[in-house]
Order: sequence, then C-alpha cells, then structure tokens
Amino acid sequence: MQAAPELFSNRKFWAHRFGVAPQLPMSRAEMDELGWDSCDIIIVTGDAYVDHPSFGMALIGRLLESQGFRVGIISQPDWNSAEDFKQLGRPNLFFGVTGGNMDSMVNRYTSDRRIRSNDAYTADGEGGKRPDRCVVPYSQRCREAYKGVPIVIGGIEASLRRIAHYDYWSEKVRRSVIMDAKADILVYGNGERQVVEIAHRLARKEDIKTLTDIRGTAFITKHGQREGWWEKDSTSVDEPGQLNPPIDPYQMKTAESCDESQTNSSNNKLEDGAQVIEFKRVKRAENPDKEHTVVRLPAYQEVREDKILYAHTSRILHLETNPGNAFALVQQHGERDVWLNPPPIPLTTAEMDGVFDLPYSRVAHKSYGDKNIPAYEMIRFSVNIMRGCFGGCTFCSITEHEGRIIQSRSEDSIIKEVEAIRDTTPGFTGVISDLGGPTANMYRLACKSKEIEASCRRLSCVYPGICKNLGTDHTPLINLYKRARALPGIKKILIASGLRYDLAVLSPEYVKELVTHHVGGYLKIAPEHTEQGPLEQMMKPGIGTYDAFKKMFDKYSKEAGKEQYLIPYFIAAHPGTTDKDMMNLAIWLKRNGFRADQVQAYLPSPMSAAAAMYHSGKNTLGKVRRKGGDISVPKGIKVRRLHKAFLRYHDPENWPMLREALQKMGRADLIGNGKKHLIPTWQPAGTGEQGEGKRVSQKAYQKPASKSFRTQHVRGKALKRKPSKPRRR
Repeated sequence: MQAAPELFSNRKFWAHRFGVAPQLPMSRAEMDELGWDSCDIIIVTGDAYVDHPSFGMALIGRLLESQGFRVGIISQPDWNSAEDFKQLGRPNLFFGVTGGNMDSMVNRYTSDRRIRSNDAYTADGEGGKRPDRCVVPYSQRCREAYKGVPIVIGGIEASLRRIAHYDYWSEKVRRSVIMDAKADILVYGNGERQVVEIAHRLARKEDIKTLTDIRGTAFITKHGQREGWWEKDSTSVDEPGQLNPPIDPYQMKTAESCDESQTNSSNNKLEDGAQVIEFKRVKRAENPDKEHTVVRLPAYQEVREDKILYAHTSRILHLETNPGNAFALVQQHGERDVWLNPPPIPLTTAEMDGVFDLPYSRVAHKSYGDKNIPAYEMIRFSVNIMRGCFGGCTFCSITEHEGRIIQSRSEDSIIKEVEAIRDTTPGFTGVISDLGGPTANMYRLACKSKEIEASCRRLSCVYPGICKNLGTDHTPLINLYKRARALPGIKKILIASGLRYDLAVLSPEYVKELVTHHVGGYLKIAPEHTEQGPLEQMMKPGIGTYDAFKKMFDKYSKEAGKEQYLIPYFIAAHPGTTDKDMMNLAIWLKRNGFRADQVQAYLPSPMSAAAAMYHSGKNTLGKVRRKGGDISVPKGIKVRRLHKAFLRYHDPENWPMLREALQKMGRADLIGNGKKHLIPTWQPAGTGEQGEGKRVSQKAYQKPASKSFRTQHVRGKALKRKPSKPRRR
C-alpha cells in the first residue's frame, strides 16, 4: 500500500498565531473575543456542538485548528432560510457540511418509518431540530448565503450516499448526494487526510475544481472519458477474466475455497468451536497503469430502473474498498459523471494519537448552559481506542464508512485520555464506561502480511471463518485493560462496545480478563440470529460460536465468584429471513430463558450490502445473475411486525398475531399452556385482540396432523390442567 504524507507535516497556515480556542466559536461575539475578523472554515452540522473527539465536528474542527486555520461551528441552523448560515460571516476557504454523527434519516425515523420523538444529539433530546437528509438543504442554504464559496460535504450521511443508492424511506433509488447538494467535493470515510489536504490547497489559492486527485473524495465532471484514463466496464470486471488460477476475483471464497475449508473444518477447528481458514494471495489481472484505471458503474438511470444492475453496482462498490488495490469508480448521472477516487490511506498509530491528543475541552459548548445532550452523557466517560472493522456484517455501515483496516491508538495515548477524564470531566465517579470502538476486541489486530493485505479482495476477515493470515493476538488489549484499571482513581473499566466473540474465543486469556474485571453484571453481544439462512446473508458466525463463548463466559464468571449474564441481541426481518427462521429463533429464546424488552427490526441503511439485497431480492455476496441467487426478503409492515413479534413471544399483545401465524405455518403444536409451548391459549384481559381475559380454546388452534400429534393432544386434554394466571410485571 502506498504511503501518504504525514497528517501533521504541512506548514501551518498563518492564522495559527491566534492560538488555540477554548472552544470553537459559534457566534460573532466569540470570534471577537478571539480577535478574529473572519473564519477560514465554517463547519455546519446537524448535531449539537460538543467539544469531544467522539463528535465529528469537534474532531475535524480541532484538527483543522492544529493546521493553523480559524474554524467556526454552525450547529443545527434553521434551514428554512439562509440567515442562520450567515451568523459567522463569509468563510475564507470553504463551508464543511455534515449531517452529524448519525445519518439524519436513521436519527429521525424508526425502522417502521415512524418519526422519533427525541434526538440524542440535540440539547435536552429535543426532536425536529434537523431536516430530512440534512446535508442537502444545509448545502443549498450555504450556497444561498454566500455564492462562490466552495462547499465540501462529509460525515456518515454523505459517505453512505456517495453514489446512486437505495433510499428506504422513499422506497426508490436516489442519485448521489453530491448531485442533490450541488457541492464541490464529497469526502467519504473519517476524512482527516482529505480535509487537511483540501484546506491547505485552497489556502494556496488552488481552484476547488482542480482538486480531483485526492483519495477518499468524490466530485462531478462532464460525462465522458477523462483524458489520460483507461476505462473498463464493471460488467467485464465481475467475470472470472484473466486470472491465474482462474477464479472469480469477486467470489466470497478463499483461493482454496471457503466451501472446501468448511468441508475440511476438522483440520482447522479449535476445541472451542472457532474456525480458522486459509487464504492464499492471488494476483488479479489489471492494466499496467493502475493509477489511471477507472471502473465505470452502471448509470444512475439504469440502476434506478433495474434492480439487478443495482445489486451488481453495490457488489462492485463493496469489492473496490481496499486502499491497497481499489480502482477509481465513475457513475453517470444524466449529462455528468460522479467520480469516486480510491479510499484514503488509513491513519498510522502516531497520526491517530495526534488526532485524539488535540486540546478538546471535552464538554458541550457553553451556549447550551445546563441543558443535557443525551449522546454526550452516554460517551463522556468512554474512550475510543480504535476505528474500522474487518467483520464485514452486511447490515452495518461501519465498514463502508471507516474501512476494514483497523487503525489503533497507542497505549500511552489511551491512558493519557483516561487520566484526562479522571482529572477534568465533571461528574466523574471513577468508572470508565467503555474502552472500545466499532468493535471492542479488534484493537491492533491486522493481517500478518502487508503484501497480502494490500491485494486482498475478501469482504470479511472472519467470515465464513477466521482467515489464517489474520493476527488474532489479544495480548496488547489485555495489557491495556490491566494498565488502565491499575490507574489511581479508577475504580472500574467497563467494556460496552460490541464484542466479536468468534475472535474472543481464540484468546481464553482475554475472555478471563474481560469477564473477571470489565463486566458490570451484564455483557451485551450480538449473535443477530440462530438460523443459517439469515446468518449467511449477514456474514455472521453460527450460533455454535456463541455457545462456545457462553461456556467460557460462565466458566470465568464462576471462577471470579460473580453472577453475570450475557444479553444477546437479535435482528428481525433481515434479508434472507423466513417466518420459519423467526419461529425457530423464538423457540431458542424461550428454551434459553431470554425475554427481550426491546427488539431491533432491520433497517436498510444507504449503500450497505444488505440494503442491496433488500431492494433487489438477490444475494450480492456472490455473482449477481438475473436467474438464481434469489433470497427471501421480509417486506411490508405486516411481515415485519410478525418477525418482531416472534422476538417478543412473551408479550401478550403479540399472542393473537403469533397464534394466527403458527396456525398458517402448520405449527399449532406450539400453542398451549405447557413449558414446551411457545405461546399460551389464553389471553389476559385488556391485551391483544381477545382482551376479555378468557381462555381461548386450544382445540381451535390444533388440528391432528398425525397419530403422534393426536395422541399428544388427547393426553394433554385428559390431564385437564388449569392454565395459570399471567404474572404481572
């Protein structure tokens, strides 16, 4: 992988003489206090401004400040006019526009498209403080306020809409957000390298239209082949092609074939149930001038009308995300092209340290007074130790935004932040709520070979098994935990980030350290499902791996003399899930004594692989064909509610729906009042459709389908057991 200029190597802009601001200004009065006559860069954000590295506007703002630029913040402006966008004056270099830490549509709507009443990223949790798809109206108002000022859009909302994408809320394919926003440049990913380069080049008086060579950016050009570039069509790329050995470079298999690895798993499986598979490097054929090769994706007009082409486009996009070997991509939108440069080079450990060691005040902006910002309350005692995720879960947007290569901070930098929280954060009681990131236990995990890493085309390093070339040593993380919990004034270090338990079981020492010292009674993990069908479409390990982890968890909890429990999370209505799959999951939940208070229904986030499956009904983990590869996709409010009802099988409100579904599925044997039944025959007063508190005839829900069933039914009837009353909670 090519090297990138060191993040802090640029000569500082002349305005660095103004020094460091206590907090980045949000008003002209604050600018006057700092002695500023203008801002060089103004960041417009859909979140309340919290000067903390977990908030994007603060991290990018402080980074630009460290480069010598004067940065102002416009937080949650009124988008109905341009007045709020003028409050800091005209920026000298550019407007940076972001929707905030969350996609504005995910933030505002539930998975059933209902408007949420609150917003965790707003003062006092007030809802309605940002518009739908807020990057677009914010950019338009910036243009209206000051014509001619360059507009750079970024953050997760822009990142996940960088090409034509399926929009769940409008149920249609929308064009790239850079087209709707009429922005000059789109920055995708975390964006540190991109915004620093953009700022310095604009400060050197370069034209924004000439900044077309920055990795991790997208821009608009006239339709047609650019001079000096070799163009190849995506439909020719997604063929076995000129490879040696002749395999499909986009197939989700290793050189040996993951199917063969599974068949021969007896040679690779460990005692704890984890699987390690072998991967051999395979060079793919490519144009000698790779730096000037671009893959043309099907046009927006084509993917809008053709779901198969949309699925194909999604597949190509996800397979061109390795910074070491990704081609540039281009997609036509009418008479213009949206051009995507290859992903940015990941930050080094030293650069990550530099970003997180910037002088954040670590509190909300003073203008909010005593107001509570829920998202800040959640993370103010937590520390981000890494970014990126090589899990590749198809429903998740982390990989598309942060990349698959893990970028870790040094142990010293993390300890320094823990001490800063202890010494400066108001209300600290001695408990660090999390040392984590996108995944709790991927800290410093990486491919053993940089050469293989740079040429790898796998969508996941841990599915369908853990790659043999992946380093899985948890020792650096164990040492970090031990050092952090030994600090004076630190009572406990908790781990709240999602745990990749298929990796954890490879390190019993890690599980022991985690369970003994870092669990506060409950540990949340996410098997997501129990059935192979949906798990394959999610690219998640089988439930057997969860069982192996639970065995270790229980063992070390007992040794520590602690009563601790695992809280598993599951997804309803994910592509590839059938009614039978959800029924079997409900049976597993009841057998294991789990009663979920809240359940998660799948939400197709823009540009995710699972969203392409949801929209097209095709499995995009293999070659997309017009015939074959079809998967079950639960769509419509009725089936989605049914799948959620199976997750909450214990809720009387769901029993009428479940009785009807089980009857139609031929599984009325699960309706009864015994321990082996899923739901009872009676209905509590005031609940569900019955609502009279009367027992519903069991006979009405059971039809003898066989002799054995008939015998069971008669035996149950002969016992004449009176159903117990429901316990009130």
